[in-house]
Amino acid sequence: MPINRELLNILVCPVTKLSVRLLSKSNLQILNQMISEGDLQNASGKCVDSQFSQALITQNNTMIYPVRDGIPIMLEDQAIPVNQLEGKISLT
Repeated sequence: MPINRELLNILVCPVTKLSVRLLSKSNLQILNQMISEGDLQNASGKCVDSQFSQALITQNNTMIYPVRDGIPIMLEDQAIPVNQLEGKISLT
């Protein structure tokens, strides 16, 4: 189930207080590949073990939040720091 567009318009990162946008499909594929390889940790240091159907990224490209069943998981400890993905995804 895709995220509701109205909800997307009001969401902000709980850490940076900046708005978020959908992560592109190509970047989502790269993110999910890293998850399947066990190469990704969330902000609490735990290995991310389930792939995302969608994800949100902060406007300053520092944090990624999972979306599960159309529900954004906007918890600081569940966020994925983008610095793990440097050189692997395009942030433009």
